[in-house]
Amino acid sequence: MNRPLHIIVLLAAALSSYAAAPSARPNILIVMCDDLGYADVGFNGAKDIRTPALDKLAAAGTVCTSAYVAHPFCGPSRMGLLSGRYPHEFGGQFNHPPFQEGLTEYDSLGIPEEETLISTVLQDAGYFTGAIGKWHLGIDKPFHPNTRGFDDFYGFLGGGHMYFPEKYAGIYERQNKAGVERINEYVLPLEHNGEQVTPKGYLTDELTGEAIRFIDTAAQKKKQPFFLYLAYNAPHSPMEASDEDLAVFSDIANPKRRTYAAMVYAVDRGVARIVDSLKKNGQYDNTLIIFLSDNGGKPSQGASNAPLRGQKGDTFEGGFRVPMFFHWPDNVPVQTFNHPVSALDFYPTFVQLAGTKLPKGKELDGKDIMADLKKGTSPRKGEMIYSMRHRNSYSDVSARRDDWKVTRYGGQPWRLFNIDEDPGENNDLATQHPERVQEMVKKAEGWSGTHVQPLWFHAGQARDEWKKNNMPRFDKTFSPDIGAPSLAPVKYITEQSAAPKAAMPSAPAGVKLKKGDSTKEMFVAQEKAKWDKNGWNWDLSKVETLFSTIDANGDGIASGQEKKAYWAK
Repeated sequence: MNRPLHIIVLLAAALSSYAAAPSARPNILIVMCDDLGYADVGFNGAKDIRTPALDKLAAAGTVCTSAYVAHPFCGPSRMGLLSGRYPHEFGGQFNHPPFQEGLTEYDSLGIPEEETLISTVLQDAGYFTGAIGKWHLGIDKPFHPNTRGFDDFYGFLGGGHMYFPEKYAGIYERQNKAGVERINEYVLPLEHNGEQVTPKGYLTDELTGEAIRFIDTAAQKKKQPFFLYLAYNAPHSPMEASDEDLAVFSDIANPKRRTYAAMVYAVDRGVARIVDSLKKNGQYDNTLIIFLSDNGGKPSQGASNAPLRGQKGDTFEGGFRVPMFFHWPDNVPVQTFNHPVSALDFYPTFVQLAGTKLPKGKELDGKDIMADLKKGTSPRKGEMIYSMRHRNSYSDVSARRDDWKVTRYGGQPWRLFNIDEDPGENNDLATQHPERVQEMVKKAEGWSGTHVQPLWFHAGQARDEWKKNNMPRFDKTFSPDIGAPSLAPVKYITEQSAAPKAAMPSAPAGVKLKKGDSTKEMFVAQEKAKWDKNGWNWDLSKVETLFSTIDANGDGIASGQEKKAYWAK
């Protein structure tokens, strides 16, 4: 397949000019949170969530304010980080399905074996490699961490897990004894190098303890640097926190926010312990620590992505722009770095730091950014960073170049933002700069030409809708139309009260409704909730007109059958 030049990374010149000597090669520690909001750490502005350990590292390193991941969902984002490529280019656009979904045809699939992960490159270069926590790249042996470059793996293979063993162990035992074939992956036993283990404590603390075990083991390997990929489950659902951590945030009135804050705090406690271990073992000064989230946070679970628009799953900034810092004493400067960087950059950067070479024919979408971090200059001036999320019948897309970003959301026309001046994506400039929109959309369309069909889907319905709608339908996606409706201002969870969500209106007394039927009052309330969720400016008269159109027989009820007939047009 012919590939654009921008995704071929050649490091020969860099290696010959400034490759690290083997004795100077740093340890590399990635600390990744799951569904952490952009604003939910102190170094990114959190006022109600306390993260002193992370803040201390950030204050002594480089904080990247415009840091992006390869996808706004967990699995594809992780595949991008470890492979150095956009997951769309090898069929990883969707989350690998939960085990309990029963999509057995995908059990034998995972991140393709042809994709050499950075763990394998570093392992081959003499690094002691470890993965702790969440995997989500495949469950069969060819995709297992121990097969893909990690000497040591402790954690779980799926997309999430419950936190308290006293809760999930019993569920697993009951389902196992009952002969349930596809037990919910959130209660499956954790494993260590393929063998089941019995954790004793809260999951975040358990993963921290295993990370320290790995670091202590690595300290005994005097001539061998380490690479540790520590992928915490927190603050991903289920929302479960210890009483001790909840007590720290008794001042937060919103119960969702309080639980979420306590889960983030548990990660921060863990990072403090890990730093202590590095110092005790004399490894702190020669360890590059990178902290980030796998995607944006979910406000419905208590997260805040302020000042950004959007959330996990979106191609607005809040979906794939994440908190990130680099810390490495005397090697990474103390600074705020505002230029765009990507988790895709880790792979080529680590190759250079390890003083090794890329696998033959390896293609990458990132860049070695270490020199630019040190100089404070942009590593990709004039180049794009992309994001794409497929929905049932259309795709959401974004492309950022320098200060400008084009985005298409919800099947609406393209919008253009000066993302440096307007990170909240409130002021659409597309009609003022149509030529810029057209040029950037054309570039994004060129990127889409590198994509392949998905290897798996997160659910059977998503697979069926993809086929039914003849996706991806890029001819529709990349038509450069402009004139999108204005977006409503975003209200963040920290600005909201803890008042319970208003109940949807029910049918009047004496009115019997079938499944899918709605009175006008119910229909308006349902649409209002949908418009609010999508950030659209509310238009009651438009919704009332829509109801009247759907209610073909004029009986005051939009029946399920009438809705189906209307949307089929």
